[in-house]
Amino acid sequence: MTQLDERDTTDSTADAIAAASRGSAAYRANPYPVYACLRESAPVCRLSPPHGVETYLITRYDDAKVALTDPRISKDMYAAMDAYHTIFGDSSIALDDNMLFSDPPKHTRLRRIVNRAFSPRRIESLGPRIQQITDELLDRCATDAPIDLLSSFAFPLPLIVICELIGIPEAERAEAQKWCTTVARTGFSKKDKEKLAEAEGALRDYFADLILRKRKNASDDLLSDLIRTQDEQGAMTDGELLSTLWVLLFAGHKTTAYLIGNAVFNLLTHRDQLREVLEDPELLPNAIEEVIRFEGSVENATFRHALEDIDIRGTLIPKGSLVQIAVASANRDPERFACPDTFDVKREGLQSAHLGFGSGAHYCLGAPLARMEMRTALTTLFQRFPKIELDFPASEAEWLKVPFPAFRGLERLPVALVP
Repeated sequence: MTQLDERDTTDSTADAIAAASRGSAAYRANPYPVYACLRESAPVCRLSPPHGVETYLITRYDDAKVALTDPRISKDMYAAMDAYHTIFGDSSIALDDNMLFSDPPKHTRLRRIVNRAFSPRRIESLGPRIQQITDELLDRCATDAPIDLLSSFAFPLPLIVICELIGIPEAERAEAQKWCTTVARTGFSKKDKEKLAEAEGALRDYFADLILRKRKNASDDLLSDLIRTQDEQGAMTDGELLSTLWVLLFAGHKTTAYLIGNAVFNLLTHRDQLREVLEDPELLPNAIEEVIRFEGSVENATFRHALEDIDIRGTLIPKGSLVQIAVASANRDPERFACPDTFDVKREGLQSAHLGFGSGAHYCLGAPLARMEMRTALTTLFQRFPKIELDFPASEAEWLKVPFPAFRGLERLPVALVP
C-alpha cells in the first residue's frame, strides 16, 4: 500500500467513525458501507456519540457473538450509574429494573419467572387469534388507494397481540403506544429529556394502576399469572413486575412491527426472491430468517458496559466504558456469511447463525412469538395481495431517524394492495 493509499484508508475510517458517532442522515439511510469499512479497518472503535459517554462499537461477527455472552461486559446499567444518568436521566430507573438490564443471578431469577408465564404452550395457543387479527386488519385496508402498511397493518398486529397477552384493555392501548413511541424517539437535549421523563412517568403510573386492578380482578393473561407468582420465594418485587410489563410491551411490538415492514420492503425490492417464496411457501420461514439477518429490526444490541479493562483485537476498552454491539454489521460480516450483501431466501443455516435475536442468556424471549406473527402476517398478506406494489421509489425509502440506532426500520411503507 502506498503512502497515499494509507492516508485514503485513514480518512475513510475516520469518516466512518464520525458517521457512526453522529448517526448522520446518510448513515441512517444506509449504514452498511460504514459497517463494512469499520469491520475492515477498525473492528473495535471508540465513538463520540451525542449522549457524551465514551462508547466502543464492535462490528465483526466473531467479536459480537463473544461480547453478547462475555461476563465482563455487563447489562446492569445500575452498576454504571454515571453513564446511565447521563444518557437516560433519573426517570428511566423505574422502568429498567427488569431482566433486559440485569446480570445473573438476578437475570436468571427474573427470566425463569417470565419464562413460565411466557411458555411455548401459551405462545402456540395464540396462533388462531393472530390469524384472526391479521385477517381483520387486512379486511380494513383500502385497495382503491395507496396505504401506509406500517400504520395500517405492521404496527397494529403485534401491538394487539402483546397487549392481549399482557392483559392491557383495548381502550388503553393507543395511549400506551404513544408513550412508548416518545421513549423510543427522544434525543439527548434538556427539552428531549423532559419529554422522556413525562412519558416514562405516565407509563410508570399506568402500569402501577394496571397491576392494582389485576390484583383485584385477575384473568387469564400474563400479568395475572405474574401476580400469582408473587407469593413464591424469589418472586418479582412490585418494581420488577412493573418494569417487566414495560419491556414486554415495548420490545413485544416495535421490533416485530419493523421486522414485518422490513420483510415486505425487501421482498418487494427483490421480486425474484418473492417469486421463489410465492411458488414454494415452505421457503417462507427461511426467508424470514434471511430478513432478520439482512435487514433485521435490531441494528444495535441494548447498551452494555465494561466491568474491567478488556482487550479486543488489540483495542483496549477501558473499565466503565459503554459497549455497543452492531448486530446489523455482524450479520453482514463476509467472514461468517458468503455474499452477505445479497438477499437470498434460500441461504442455509440461518436460524442458528444470525444474531438478530441476540445470543446466550439474553437471547430474545419473544423470538418464537415474533416468528409466528411474521409467518402469519406475510403468508396472509401475499396470499390475499400477490401483486402488492411499493407506492414510492425504493431509493427514496425513509429509514428511522432516532438518537441512537437501536432499531432499523422504515418511517412509512406506502403500498398499493393489488388483489
